[in-house]
Amino acid sequence: MIVLGLTGSIAMGKTETAKMFAARGVPVFDSDSAVHALYAQGGSAVPKVAALAPDAIVDGSVDRRRLAALIQTDPSLLGRIESVVHPLVEAMQRQFLKNAAAEGTGMVMLDIPLLFEKGREDDVDVIIVVSAGEQLQRQRALSRAGMTAEKLDFILARQLPDPEKRTRADYVIDTSESLAETAREVERVIADVRRKASQ
Repeated sequence: MIVLGLTGSIAMGKTETAKMFAARGVPVFDSDSAVHALYAQGGSAVPKVAALAPDAIVDGSVDRRRLAALIQTDPSLLGRIESVVHPLVEAMQRQFLKNAAAEGTGMVMLDIPLLFEKGREDDVDVIIVVSAGEQLQRQRALSRAGMTAEKLDFILARQLPDPEKRTRADYVIDTSESLAETAREVERVIADVRRKASQ
């Protein structure tokens, strides 16, 4: 089974690109969706986050905006939150891969936003970086609800710069053109990975 690793900095179009892979028959594990589930009422991350940041808990779930505000006030909190949440996400990823292998799936994708930053390169067979120009990235990011220039700069400061990600990728998918062009790039990547695997 070929494991694709999809990554890219904030607002580069990773979510849309992952959907395109899924639409073409590649099962995708979405790490961000996994975190949402872990943070929801009854989620296994809720008591762990509550122990570190009780003010981030609202109605039995983790309020991501409150948590983000607390992290901006105390950046050291981020590492402590990640140390309890990331192992839970990785356990879900392992189960996803186990299930896919049992089903005889030929190719799957792990959507890992901090793939390089967390040293996860060896956990995947092929690394795909989603990228766009810096100006377009900022424009997309700042159009999101609750995003500010200060918050964006804080997020970017802890992400590997896009040019470096591009040099470490097996494939780069440019999302600065149309969705149709991005879809064509996705199809080219799938075809090329399958071709190389069959050689």
